[in-house]
Amino acid sequence: MKGGLAAALVAARTVAEAGLAGDVLVACVADEEHASLGVQEVVQHLSADAAVVTEPTRHEIIVAHKGFVWADVTVAGVAAHGSRPELGVDAIVQAAPMLAGLGALDEELAARAPHALLGRGSVHAGTIRGGSEPSSYPARCEITVERRTLPGETEATFGGELESLISRSGAEASFATGLTREPFAIDPEHELVALTREVAASELGAAPALAGAPYWTDAAFLSAAGIPTLLFGPIGEGEHAVEEWVSVDSLEAVTRTLTRLAKTFCA
Repeated sequence: MKGGLAAALVAARTVAEAGLAGDVLVACVADEEHASLGVQEVVQHLSADAAVVTEPTRHEIIVAHKGFVWADVTVAGVAAHGSRPELGVDAIVQAAPMLAGLGALDEELAARAPHALLGRGSVHAGTIRGGSEPSSYPARCEITVERRTLPGETEATFGGELESLISRSGAEASFATGLTREPFAIDPEHELVALTREVAASELGAAPALAGAPYWTDAAFLSAAGIPTLLFGPIGEGEHAVEEWVSVDSLEAVTRTLTRLAKTFCA
């Protein structure tokens, strides 16, 4: 991502001397990996006619990506000493039907017709916590669940799925949704996509492919604010790994593409 940021800064420096009819803004925002406080601050105070997010897309133009919803599911039991089974209800055991139900829901999602660019939605249990000691019946079991959503699926979609799971499980359970991020999509026929593809083709020697991404990005907030948005960036590898790298040749090509795109769009 730092490579894409460098490309955007160099492109902005170049077009600043071109006498454009419009402004070019570079938003260097923090916190995309958690609460996206940076981009949320930007869209509260600034707007634009188009946006390019310079994630390392490996020269693909990303026109869609998944969203996600996190939820905390709490299964209730009754605390008691292990020697008094007539008094206790094991919340961890009661949670088993919920876990099986999550597995069945994921299989159902896999069987649905996939999104043309993003494939299938998914759900999985991320963490599970319950019990305090071997000699006691646990009073509660907490499961943190993540649902990866496709365009058209929302927090309410997942809420309905969880309500159905709880009803079928027979357990005394409840849930609360937490961090939610909507999916992103732009019409592949949008003029911004067509213009970016045309400009990139002249720099790369071939028109870049239109694709979807399995991860979430700040593009969703820009799009939700009414700004036509796509993702386009350099070739690189190692995201979140020990070694991250970006191709210098690719970075230069992306810089030229962003420069020509700004000049053409703001002509």
